[in-house]
Amino acid sequence: MPGLNRPVSSSLQRWLLFGEWRAHPVRALLAIVAIAVGVAMGFAIHLINAAAFNEFSAAIQSIAGQADVQVLGREASIDEAVYPRLARHEGVALASPVLEIDAALPGVKGALKIVGLDPLRAGFISPDLTGVPAKESPSDILADDALFLSPAAQEWLGKRQGELLALRAGTRDFTLRVAGPVLRARSGQRIAVMDIGAAQWRFGQLGRLTRVDLKLRDGVDRAAFERALAAELEREFPGRFRVARPNDADQESRNNNLSRAYRVNLTVLALVALFTGAFLVFSTQALSVLRRRSQFALLRVLGLERRALLRQVLLEGASLGVIGAALGILGGYALAAAALHFFGGDLGAGYFPGVKPQVRFTPVAALVFFALGLGVALLGCAAPAWEAARARPAIALKSGNDETALERLARIWPSMVCLALAAAFAFAPPVLELPLFGYFSVALLLIGGIGLMPRLAATVFRTLNRAAMGRSQSGASSPVLSLTLARLANAPGQASIALGGVLASFSLMVAMGIMVASFRVSVDDWIQHILPADLYVRTATGGSTGAFGPGEQAALAQTPGVARAAFLRTRPLSIDPARPDITLIARDIDATDPGRLLVLVGPGAPLPAGARPVWISEAMSDLYRLRPGQALQLPLGGRAQSFFIAGIWRDYANQSGSAIVRLPDYRALTGDTAVTDAALWAAEGVPVERIESALRTLPFGAALTLARPGDIRSASLRIFDRSFAVTYLLEAIAIAIGMSGVAATFSAQTLARAKEFGMLRHVGVTRRQILGILAIEGGALTALGVATGFALGLLISLILVYVVNPQSFHWTMQLHLPWTLLASVAAALLAASVATALVSGRHALSGGPVRAVREDW
Repeated sequence: MPGLNRPVSSSLQRWLLFGEWRAHPVRALLAIVAIAVGVAMGFAIHLINAAAFNEFSAAIQSIAGQADVQVLGREASIDEAVYPRLARHEGVALASPVLEIDAALPGVKGALKIVGLDPLRAGFISPDLTGVPAKESPSDILADDALFLSPAAQEWLGKRQGELLALRAGTRDFTLRVAGPVLRARSGQRIAVMDIGAAQWRFGQLGRLTRVDLKLRDGVDRAAFERALAAELEREFPGRFRVARPNDADQESRNNNLSRAYRVNLTVLALVALFTGAFLVFSTQALSVLRRRSQFALLRVLGLERRALLRQVLLEGASLGVIGAALGILGGYALAAAALHFFGGDLGAGYFPGVKPQVRFTPVAALVFFALGLGVALLGCAAPAWEAARARPAIALKSGNDETALERLARIWPSMVCLALAAAFAFAPPVLELPLFGYFSVALLLIGGIGLMPRLAATVFRTLNRAAMGRSQSGASSPVLSLTLARLANAPGQASIALGGVLASFSLMVAMGIMVASFRVSVDDWIQHILPADLYVRTATGGSTGAFGPGEQAALAQTPGVARAAFLRTRPLSIDPARPDITLIARDIDATDPGRLLVLVGPGAPLPAGARPVWISEAMSDLYRLRPGQALQLPLGGRAQSFFIAGIWRDYANQSGSAIVRLPDYRALTGDTAVTDAALWAAEGVPVERIESALRTLPFGAALTLARPGDIRSASLRIFDRSFAVTYLLEAIAIAIGMSGVAATFSAQTLARAKEFGMLRHVGVTRRQILGILAIEGGALTALGVATGFALGLLISLILVYVVNPQSFHWTMQLHLPWTLLASVAAALLAASVATALVSGRHALSGGPVRAVREDW
């Protein structure tokens, strides 16, 4: 008998493994597909995000060129008077001024980044951005009517060399000639290059620069020079300049912070399918072990060691994981390549516009996701493997002791520990500005909730069974219902396997559905609150060059039918070099009642006499640790200006943070009288259409873009839905896998009860009554799973809404339950489980009662 462990071991393993797959191919296939889909989605999202992020960083690096040091402003632009000083600075070999403009294009959505350079100097620092003029027109690099387009920009705009391109500055449109291509631009990089003097003149930026690139002399210590120059500029121009190296740690941090939360949350959401796959492996292996308990017991009697049996069950689960993970890696790479080819690296969220990266296979990431798939499979089969190995052969050989093998599932202390840890983790702070403890809390809630199902099922169904028995004594109970409840009450372990599938899939669907619906409703309410006017006017749909001067503002306010006009100015500001710029919003706002225009969060602070108020967004408050009542230094007008934080407002448009100041304060500090947006209120009884017609007749009417609040709301919600398209897809995949798993589990359990049905037929239970038992069982189990899944999903959604989302994106939202969606999915699960039970029951009853019980003779 000891020989069973050695020479026959490999043959026995193959026989057990392939025999089980041949007997139940669909169940094994579903587990493999679930793991493959989870790995594929996670790996694909990682490859897409990595490719887009790397290409985005490379595009920024290509614009920076080969400069050793850059001098930038904390505001959007700096005074060019600093350029001669830097060019003559000791240690500087060459200084190159740069002006970057996001130019508005009439009739085109989006903006064209134009880089204004000194062609005679930029070639030594940024040779890739050199314009290539025609041979007969070499002076075009200095022409004031010419610009050079990258191949991606030419394709986007449909322009070729020699054609004219219309651009907009303020309300004025003008054309520039496409003089040729950019020497070397990255794939998908939409940029244009022109002479810096021409760019300043054309776009009304005379005397302004974005930065100055410095090339140092040989032998100069770059780090020491950078520190000394930064100290010198801060001493003489406090709060005006910052000195940095191109693509230094701060630049990398800015690029990373721009989209990190979005990328991490997408990856975690993709791994939800892996969690579902882990449960499918568990249910597959648990049902397989239950069905083969007598076979394993016989092998143990014949001499198979406990360790060999444990390895066998683990091998079966691991084989599912290896195949699923390998297919997932291949599928993830193919999916990433297809997504980048057809949709680019943006994924609908707007973080990497215009970038067309190429997918690159990363072995380390592939190994990590492969290990995740394999680990999930091993985790799912660990409990069944341990049960198979520890079962006593003498007991396991007896028929009808399946529930004994599942007794350990009824222990509640592990689940209570998981739930306690989940509650503790839900209140933990973020780690590296990511809600890692929030993710752990969600996972522990799921594990704890599923672990409680055997005890919950036993309690619920035993209570119902006692009530049914009381009714049966009075003759009012149906025998089919009595048999069903008796079976569910006395076999809670087997019921919990089916319940777990319903619970896992439905609770995750409920949580994600509530989170997305809450976010969408909150965005909708926010838009309606911050858009009180009847009509909104701007000069361009993209870029930063469209603006209204004082004359245009007066004309808008005096348009016939307009009762009141309010104006708004936006511009970027740098508060922390390691973070993306915040958005400064200067607008007409009443400091005594800011809630009329803003969605305020929490109590504000009373404004001291003579103080300049500022209202910061939730993201800015969270990222910079700012609270009402504190002072805030904002770089305006070439120096740091002090403001008093009067309150915090909800802003879903600027994830990096925003600050609102009064428009008169902004103008007094900066001297900038231009505005980017106008809000118009119609006089009583005046239709908006009449105002729109009057605006079109203004001298600059052709340059106006008009939008009503409803139009802005519809466009914003379309952008929201596009941004969450990947989320919707991942949620649908998780639901589909969960429903398939539920169907497979019900089917396997029903087919495994053929002997039970045969015995019932022998004692007089009809075929129709057995099908009724199965239908009621499926409906009852699913109903309990849906009810519990809703409660668990609601708890998870609270963590997503009040912990994960604020810690990821730094804004809050109100809770909203999408009852229609939840009811639809619950009804679909209920119908699927009942239908599966009936179909499987017909198959299990097809063999006849004598055949079904012949093994017990």
